[in-house]
Amino acid sequence: MPLRVAILASGSGSNAQRLFDLSRAGTLAIDPVLLICNRPGAHALERAKQAGVPCLMLDHAKEANRERYDCSLVAILKEAKAELIVMAGYMRLVTPFFLHSFPGRVLNIHPALLPAFPGMRGAADALEYGVRLAGCTVHFVDETMDHGQIIIQAAVPVTPDEGLEALQTRIHALEHRIYPQAVQWLAEKRVQVEGRRVRILPAATARRAVTPDGTWIAWPPLEEPF
Repeated sequence: MPLRVAILASGSGSNAQRLFDLSRAGTLAIDPVLLICNRPGAHALERAKQAGVPCLMLDHAKEANRERYDCSLVAILKEAKAELIVMAGYMRLVTPFFLHSFPGRVLNIHPALLPAFPGMRGAADALEYGVRLAGCTVHFVDETMDHGQIIIQAAVPVTPDEGLEALQTRIHALEHRIYPQAVQWLAEKRVQVEGRRVRILPAATARRAVTPDGTWIAWPPLEEPF
């Protein structure tokens, strides 16, 4: 059975769109059961409607505090029978109550190579620091921002005199590959967590590793068709 996935978004929802597209194509073994957005007018809502995915706008500004908001959020997600919660540009910290409601089942993607440059300005902070490599990280969510166990990372070289927009474009292209891959590994029950370390178990049938088609690297290696 496909893994029942709920997506939390705050903005444009490009990573959510990628999950919708791959699910519809039969590439990704998930059933996107719900998208919830916390910001009115966010494009992620329109993406969900166009994809035929149930969606809901749950405005965080209308709740008294973070705990009340997350109580409402958890109730909705449990009613949808969500098995995995995927944060796709969700710009809010979740409470311990939320995480305890879905233990080991909340993912996030961050536009930097964690543990370096956590926070909202990951790519910008990396560029300003003068790094030689930038990238993105898919990780489990825990009670500390951008801290949970790392599932997969991808890196690109930072070219001389590169602007932030150009760097973010290259990072986003890799986000759209490593995030679905991580979700697929979870759908196949191939993710094993051992303390801080995450092990990807072998597939039931052999999968061919993707040869990088440019100046980038992902580890663990992407598998076809990602």
